Amino acid sequence: PPPFTGVWMGDSKLCAIGVHCGNHITSHGLALNCCTDLTWFDHIVPCGLEGKGVTSLSHELGQHVAVNHVLEPFLHSFQEVFDCTLVSSEDPG
Repeated sequence: PPPFTGVWMGDSKLCAIGVHCGNHITSHGLALNCCTDLTWFDHIVPCGLEGKGVTSLSHELGQHVAVNHVLEPFLHSFQEVFDCTLVSSEDPG
């Protein structure tokens, strides 16, 4: 439940999820930390949550996990869960 939305590994956030509504427009998105340089988070309070950390797939798995390794399976799962077809902006038509 809020303010702990997202995907968590213990006390560390792996994926942030957000929704913004304004001017009759709804925007949404997520940020999945694959191979993020986590040292940048030492300078801020991530997501405004004192005492909570940030992690990445690479950190949790102990090996480099690049975005291009995660993108295709993530998009496939997204389509299954939301029963939709994703269309790339690079696709013609």
